[in-house]
Amino acid sequence: MRILATDLDRTLLPNGSWPPDPGAIDLFNELTEKHDVLVVYVTGRNLNLTENAIREFGIRYPHVLIGDVGTSIRKYEQDGWKSHDGWVTHVKQTSPRWDADAVRSAVAGVDGLTEQEREHCGLFKQSYYVDHDRSEAILKAVDERVKDKFDEVVVYSFDSQTGKGLLDFLPQSATKQTALEYIADEFGASKSDVVFCGDSGNDVFPLTAGFSGVLVRNADEQLVAGVKQAADAHPELKLYFAKGGFKGLNGFYTSGVIEGAYHYGIFCDSV
Repeated sequence: MRILATDLDRTLLPNGSWPPDPGAIDLFNELTEKHDVLVVYVTGRNLNLTENAIREFGIRYPHVLIGDVGTSIRKYEQDGWKSHDGWVTHVKQTSPRWDADAVRSAVAGVDGLTEQEREHCGLFKQSYYVDHDRSEAILKAVDERVKDKFDEVVVYSFDSQTGKGLLDFLPQSATKQTALEYIADEFGASKSDVVFCGDSGNDVFPLTAGFSGVLVRNADEQLVAGVKQAADAHPELKLYFAKGGFKGLNGFYTSGVIEGAYHYGIFCDSV
């Protein structure tokens, strides 16, 4: 079983400031069908926003949607989306101290931290906008209030399009990385048989977890630096940095996903 997993915004989706290749999404859709690849979207988007992306950009439906920064898993079948109840049970059992309301109370009043709209929060996700210019002090204040109290992991990323910092509190067992590990195990795939593509801060965990990693050419400098640091410490990590120039594609967004999939042999021209 070969799995191609990809983040959506500014990874598979060409919704950044870099120029997309015309026809790249159609090519991605065609190649994933042709090579019978299990397609997994791993995104911070909720189900509604993922549906919006599918309609707006014409990306195919995935076999599996890991949404809400890894805190929800759904499968797409003939009769529509099916929630993965086993995932909810797994997270509750493995992160018993997690409590979104308690996290919310703990960080209330931290200056520069603004709670995101309720549709961006959930049972396993408590999310905030952050004043990026003061992010270091804000994250320090947050750490003092929550560290090791709620079986939590704190994920910070920067949205280059809006200029906002994004902060997610998640159970340790419900991140992009752990959700993808869970799906790989369910389908009997080894980590090296899972290709994961990303572009920004909350992709650092799956990119450095032992999957076959791909950074699209437009990946954030912060992410690139963090991944390279991890690679220096763990030279066994498999990482590919899309460069462009492959099959006439520029390496940004979808084109970088395609380039990385070819690099790892997910796609090949002999089929």
